[in-house]
Amino acid sequence: MNNTKPNIVLINCDDLGYGDLGCYGSTVNSTPHLDAMAKEGVRFTDFYMVSSVCSASRAGMLTGCYPPRVGIDWVLFPGDSCGLNPSEITIARLLKDAGYRTKLVGKWHCGDQPEFLPTNHGFDEYFGIPYSNDMGMQAKKDGSCNANPPLPLLRGNTVVQEQPDQAAITERYVDECLQFMDDPGDQPFFLYLAHLYVHTPLFIAEQFMAGSRNGTYGGAVAAIDWATGAIMDALRKRGLDENTLVIFTSDNGGTRRGCNAPLRGNKGTCWEGGQRVPCIMRWPGKIEPGRETSGIAASIDLYSTLARIGGAEIPVDRAVDGVDISGVILRGDESPRDTFIYHAFNHLQAVRKGPWKLRVCHRSFGEDSLETDLKELYNLDDDVGETTNVYEQHPDVVAELSAIVDAARRDLGDKATGTVGAGLRTPGHVEDPKPLTTYDENHPYIVAMYDMFDRSGPEPTFRRS
Repeated sequence: MNNTKPNIVLINCDDLGYGDLGCYGSTVNSTPHLDAMAKEGVRFTDFYMVSSVCSASRAGMLTGCYPPRVGIDWVLFPGDSCGLNPSEITIARLLKDAGYRTKLVGKWHCGDQPEFLPTNHGFDEYFGIPYSNDMGMQAKKDGSCNANPPLPLLRGNTVVQEQPDQAAITERYVDECLQFMDDPGDQPFFLYLAHLYVHTPLFIAEQFMAGSRNGTYGGAVAAIDWATGAIMDALRKRGLDENTLVIFTSDNGGTRRGCNAPLRGNKGTCWEGGQRVPCIMRWPGKIEPGRETSGIAASIDLYSTLARIGGAEIPVDRAVDGVDISGVILRGDESPRDTFIYHAFNHLQAVRKGPWKLRVCHRSFGEDSLETDLKELYNLDDDVGETTNVYEQHPDVVAELSAIVDAARRDLGDKATGTVGAGLRTPGHVEDPKPLTTYDENHPYIVAMYDMFDRSGPEPTFRRS
């Protein structure tokens, strides 16, 4: 192993809420491995994803850019003509060019056409479902089925299974990760594990349901915790522990089934509960154990940070919005980020600087209503739940943050005000896109029609693995 460069493992959950882990206050979900990881590393209290929905969030994290800059500001669907432009330089590509082996296991969701898949974005290997786990076939209450194509499981660019058993997929993902870590050679590796949990529908293997105090949701959180423990154990047994940085986070805030306490709001909003997420980092001998940091940090900062840690060159021919927070991680420095912009669906909705958050617009995922010209100011140090609007009491703060909003609009655009940003790049686009799968009535699907799962019901189906 090349000891001059560390291995990097990035674990990203789907819809896991801020308060869903024991180390973030949960009393209903069991997360012993993640709680231990927090005790052995650093826990962030003010870590943000750059979108409250998945495609935009993941595109931003991978490119170090706010989603509007790279043109992915919504949710991509099977057979979509749009995707992350192959000309974008992801963190995987940077690390690959710096000598890393790279692999993505799990959810991609930055475009399912061949041009947009992970192997065209710096990943040597890919195994996973390319979008959300609810985007396959699904039965309705009347017994009919939606028009979605069967859910594809890919190896590289090839569909190797349709409608895979979701109760077993996490174990398969972990096995892929361990095999990748076992590959011989002296190259460091970058492993990105993107879980399907806790996005609904939830199918949970029996062993994770056995001790759940929170139904299938608790079982899904337990599966995530187990997967983290299995990876940590493998690193120790392979002698890689002290040369591996492990990062754990979530792609956006939790849904109403999860817990974002003490934050307000949930997935699909620009309240804190939509974009502030758990984040834990562990690197024995490099990160002081048991530390907590309250400085502002964001997923886009991982780009510059991992490039610095991995000895990669950040491109100078394009704008990158992330900053290097390696000093925060390794030395406990103050965060170099003091400003964060909240976007949703190409609408600039809020800005934070220090403890102050100014909300200027509101639109939630799945809703057509749009509120503009909001006049809301919150002090997040005193009021993390965003309950008390102090806009009228602090005109100087409002003026300072309004100037930041105006500058961000000029650069990144704002659909709410009709502003076209000067710093935008185009997403990828293909003509005549095709879904990766089509329904075949003669095919023996393992989990046909999601076992009659119904999202509107009070509790998803539990099935044995």
